[in-house]
Amino acid sequence: MVDADGPATKLAATTVNRILAAVASFYEYVIMAGMFDRLNPIEKRPDPALQRVSERHRPFMSGASRQRPIRRAVRVKTVQRVPRPLSEAQVQALLAQLRRLRDRVIVLLMLQGGLRPGEVLGLHLEDIAYGRRRVVVRHRDDHPKGARSKSRYERVVDLHEAETLATLSAYVMDERPTDADSPLVFLIGGRGTRRLEALSYDGLVKMFTRATTRAGIRTPWVTPHACRHTHATAMWEGGMRELTLQKRLGHASPESTRIYTRVSDPAVVADYNQALGGQGTNDSEQR
Repeated sequence: MVDADGPATKLAATTVNRILAAVASFYEYVIMAGMFDRLNPIEKRPDPALQRVSERHRPFMSGASRQRPIRRAVRVKTVQRVPRPLSEAQVQALLAQLRRLRDRVIVLLMLQGGLRPGEVLGLHLEDIAYGRRRVVVRHRDDHPKGARSKSRYERVVDLHEAETLATLSAYVMDERPTDADSPLVFLIGGRGTRRLEALSYDGLVKMFTRATTRAGIRTPWVTPHACRHTHATAMWEGGMRELTLQKRLGHASPESTRIYTRVSDPAVVADYNQALGGQGTNDSEQR
């Protein structure tokens, strides 16, 4: 992207692909509406699969040739990055900087429950089952600040770590505004005029950024979603089966879960050292 008043801005490949998809959809619309009489310029033609058909066999493709050619949208190649979980030291440094019960339990729900930020913000009081030590994640579209669950399927998330439910209970009983009519668990709170409003995603991110900055662990990849990555990686390396992990995380496709089955670097080093009979270089020696 070029700025007339400054240097060019480099966009991420995923951002470019979203833009290309939007432009391709626009061309599809104007073509269908009869407002554009050419081929969609945001599509490759022909499909490479059709190019592999030899001249000898092309007569057999005559029936398919009268149909709309199969095309592939123009896309920029993207690098599939393996999620980077937080280390135990980073987790403890982060938790030490969370001064409010609300902020602490939000992070714990992502770290120990694997919830997405939007799922945490969308929790209702009725979704908490203290006796059964679990929360129910439901898809709703009525959050006043637009937060919602990515998955459309309801799922139950067990929380057997005592700290998470204890902190959640303390927040609801002692810190959450008692005069709030909202069914949502997480409100802005405090003493300001907006104390009864629902906490937004931007508010969550700002809280998280302040905490990571104070903890000295702020980097581009240390985001609220990294807490979910941390939980997923810990569950997988702790022995949770792929199908069970998929259900716990609320993934519709096993492909989304499979990215966590790539063991973390510390796990690779540990197995390597074990294979060498403990003669490998440990992390402290590397540093």
